Amino acid sequence: ETHFTSEVILRRAINAALRVGGDKELQLVIDFARRTDIKDDIKAEALAALGTWTNPSYTDRVDGRYRGKIERDPATVKAKVLPFIAGFLKEKNPETLIAVAGLLADLKISENNADLAKIYDETTEPKVKAAILPALNQLGYGQIDAIIKKGMEDKDESVRTVSLGLLNNNNVTKESLPVIVNSIFTKGTTREQQKMLEVLGKMEADKTQVILGGLIDQLKNKQLSPNLSLELKEAVDASGIASLKEKMAALKPNASALDEYAETLFGGNRFAGRNIFLNNSTAQCVRCHAIGNSGGAVGPSLTHIADVLTREQLLQALVEPSVRIAPGFGMVTLTLKDGQTVNGTLAKETAEELTINTSDAEPLVIPVARIAKRENMPSGMPPMGSLLSKREIRDVIEFLANLKK
Repeated sequence: ETHFTSEVILRRAINAALRVGGDKELQLVIDFARRTDIKDDIKAEALAALGTWTNPSYTDRVDGRYRGKIERDPATVKAKVLPFIAGFLKEKNPETLIAVAGLLADLKISENNADLAKIYDETTEPKVKAAILPALNQLGYGQIDAIIKKGMEDKDESVRTVSLGLLNNNNVTKESLPVIVNSIFTKGTTREQQKMLEVLGKMEADKTQVILGGLIDQLKNKQLSPNLSLELKEAVDASGIASLKEKMAALKPNASALDEYAETLFGGNRFAGRNIFLNNSTAQCVRCHAIGNSGGAVGPSLTHIADVLTREQLLQALVEPSVRIAPGFGMVTLTLKDGQTVNGTLAKETAEELTINTSDAEPLVIPVARIAKRENMPSGMPPMGSLLSKREIRDVIEFLANLKK
């Protein structure tokens, strides 16, 4: 229909056709995607729906409900879509071209690889290049090695990083790998170096053993950025090389809980951390902690937490929440040197004294010198190490470490 302009209605209509999934509905979505009088983001949605036609997501694209597994004949869908691909590839909008690249990869349509490569060469949009690269790789493009090399030399970091991620045992030799690694660790950004380490973790041990051993030495001698510690440890673990694992473990003998998470102190993505804080359904940080006027009041506000806690203290608060009590939020039991016991809420703490709120009207100010034993009651906050991955904890630390006045 041409008279519907509501984006909500159009998205629901596309989704309904995808769910019904017959030949008639498939043709309707193809015809809709070919129209020139619809918004680019709606056209991109229609193209994305075509890409997933043979195997739609278990969850609904509109309402997120579980819909179950659906499989349709790829040959039928490909035959219907193929005649219109050349027209779709003439689109100019970046979001639409990204959707077309995904459509070709999803439906395994390799007949237009040369056209897709031409678009890569002509576009100035980094996000379009970043979508075309993995699509061509997935579609077995004959000159993929050359286009990956071109991507690694692109002026945009995101394109270079995507290209790096496509390196594998098939397109990198043992002789060429050290040259690539040296270039990335000499001139690359932190993000590129992290991606390079991820790639090394997926390659044959014969190619990576010497390289990883050298990087461990650099980390030991503080010649490697701590932003890369986590990726290096993951790459070493993935390599399966026992001698490298032992060498890595020797950097942290008798590791404490904090030592075990030392790789998470630096190198995170603050925007990903913000998303975890606000939206992660497992950690549920925002239920108890507020930032600004948003969030709960069960735990302390974190609005300017970076002015109060160091990265190391933030890490401890995440993985060992009962060790340090935020003033006003935890119960403490003190046994004094004269045998007296004091129970209450920690109101304030300095190196010299503790201020405790008890049932008495006035807070008790107790010099540290009078305390024989201190016991913090377990925090209501669960240790995040059991709920989040090390990468997620690293991102949360990066987010919290930037919450300053």
